[in-house]
Amino acid sequence: MEDEVDRLVAAWRRERPDLDVEPLEVLSRVSRLARHLDRARRIAFAEVGLEPWEFDVLTALRRAGAPYQLSPGALLTQTLVTSGTMTNRIDRLAKKDLVERLPDPSDRRGVLVRLTAAGRDKADRSLAGLLIQERAILAELSRDQRGELAGLLRRLTGPFDNIPG
Repeated sequence: MEDEVDRLVAAWRRERPDLDVEPLEVLSRVSRLARHLDRARRIAFAEVGLEPWEFDVLTALRRAGAPYQLSPGALLTQTLVTSGTMTNRIDRLAKKDLVERLPDPSDRRGVLVRLTAAGRDKADRSLAGLLIQERAILAELSRDQRGELAGLLRRLTGPFDNIPG
């Protein structure tokens, strides 16, 4: 079964036979899959009135377990944004009553960000919707194939996820 990437690679091989375009066979597919996943995420989140960045923050708090709170620094680490961006996001989520700021009992100057009941509900509903979308994307693969693909992707992304700082 030929796909768009096969056609793209064939065209580059014809036009630039001097280049080894083999990386395109993998990474162009990953890039295209990322676009499909982005669309699926937006559909799932729109059903509960969330933006993708809101999902990222709310689900980071939800994964933390009861009482569903993290420091802004921990949220930075999990969502890969700058401190200024995170402050803005926390402000916007607090205005929607999806999170609240609390004093950090272990640091008088610090704060903790806690998920509200409404935030927890949105996180749970959006995750359920996302999983439906993601299962549809993976439907062509068997359980074993999904496991193999997950392992290969882990090996590929691991070095990026483990870079200090």
